[in-house]
Amino acid sequence: MAKIEVHGLTRTFQAIKGETVDAIHGLSFEVGDNEFVSIVGPSGCGKSTLLYIIAGFIPPTAGKVLIDHTPVRGPGPDRGIVFQEYALFPWKTVQDNIKYGLEEKGVSKDELERTVQRYVRLMGLEGFQHKYPKELSGGMKQRVALARTLAYDPDVLLMDEPFGALDAQTRELQQDELLSIWKGKKKTVLFVTHSVEEAVYLSERVLIMTTRPGKIKNIVTIELDRSRSREEIMTSPEFSELRNRVWLEVREEVLKYYESARETPR
Repeated sequence: MAKIEVHGLTRTFQAIKGETVDAIHGLSFEVGDNEFVSIVGPSGCGKSTLLYIIAGFIPPTAGKVLIDHTPVRGPGPDRGIVFQEYALFPWKTVQDNIKYGLEEKGVSKDELERTVQRYVRLMGLEGFQHKYPKELSGGMKQRVALARTLAYDPDVLLMDEPFGALDAQTRELQQDELLSIWKGKKKTVLFVTHSVEEAVYLSERVLIMTTRPGKIKNIVTIELDRSRSREEIMTSPEFSELRNRVWLEVREEVLKYYESARETPR
């Protein structure tokens, strides 16, 4: 059953000198209930714009988005979003950042405390509850951001390059943590990334976008035995074949982007 439905989505922005620019054009696809889908494509193809429309932060110029067959008309508690920049409140401690969505939701004090403690444990943040974001590493900040989003239990998790600013080792740990949470919590995840390897490792399907205006070029189904360890998956012939297939399609669009940029008069 479709959890997210995107129908004919177009978003046009006003550019300099009154010109208009299509960020995305005519996008249509579905994401199933509890499915993990990643979006890849060249820079500027509208990946983040698409995510923000689904989140309800910006309206489409044309087309529509449905969540559980209901049109998206603005932000809602059914959708949680995690940004690359962490978006934590610097004046709040770890536990107070995690509390934020729960307080907005109006849960009881007892439920609030139980939920915060559960996510502190789940995300490995014991001993850091009273620390402020400036006292945390990048990986810890991202764990707090993810904990805050998961704590108020949205049905849909929207993630915009959430691990892009992390070092390689921390990024791998966060990927595995996200997979574990996704398997346990049964969330629908739409994940934007520039990393083809990350997209293939995490996803059940990878949505490949064209250069701007962003359209759907292809959707690749990822069939990997996820009962295996990370090392076994990433060194398997199946993983290499899928990664290369997606990478070649993305590279083709990146080359088109640079070719177009060279031909554009200055």
